[in-house]
Amino acid sequence: MGIGKGILYGGLGFVLAGPIGAIIGAAIGLLSGNSKLALPSDEEPTAPQSGRSYSYRRPSEGDIKVSILVLIAAVMKADGHVRKTELELVKQFLLKNYGEAEGKRALQFLKEILQQDIDYRAVAQQIKVYVNYSVRLTILHFLLDLSHTDGEYADQERRVIEQIAANMGIADTDYRSILSLYGKQQDPDWAYKALEIAPTATDEELKKAYRRMAMKYHPDKVASAGEDIRQKATEKFRAINEAYETIKKQRNLK
Repeated sequence: MGIGKGILYGGLGFVLAGPIGAIIGAAIGLLSGNSKLALPSDEEPTAPQSGRSYSYRRPSEGDIKVSILVLIAAVMKADGHVRKTELELVKQFLLKNYGEAEGKRALQFLKEILQQDIDYRAVAQQIKVYVNYSVRLTILHFLLDLSHTDGEYADQERRVIEQIAANMGIADTDYRSILSLYGKQQDPDWAYKALEIAPTATDEELKKAYRRMAMKYHPDKVASAGEDIRQKATEKFRAINEAYETIKKQRNLK
């Protein structure tokens, strides 16, 4: 099955332009054996320009999958080289999140993306323009999941992911909220950080924070982005409930 009917199913929109378009155009060209492959777009991909508005349709599932793969490649290249052990971890990550057949195709495409120069700040800025905040939060969750696969969060990966989050327009409190989920065993205050409140918050503030976070991460907000994104959003939604129940238990609240 060709790449167009693999991870790019459902059609592409905004990723055919800008920095992402340049990256995937080269990667698809390598896969097809045609280094000059033209993108199926009305214009050549260009870097985002200040004040420019694009006219592409809403992001499709294919747009989101491609965006995640490009950012995964950026994180993998954070320390300047990609190790075989790291590639194997990514392979297992893709198989888990995309399924057997599509995971293998995604891995093949990822290997070609890794050969490209990636301006992850520009890529993240392009995603910010087209993708709603709830989906961007879930994309960040994917990247943090990957970075913690081996049980560590390397400094190089941390710096890249923090800059990706900032350029996608993710609030630092939301970044810290998702990050807290990986420190449950080490950080006694993880539940408060997950709900974006301080341990000194009142019971009423706790309830308000829970309602706000539950609404922010409700899976229905990302339903149009595909089942993979919805499942990841569901994980965060469940974690919010776990954090709330953890604090209620600590405070003997009903």
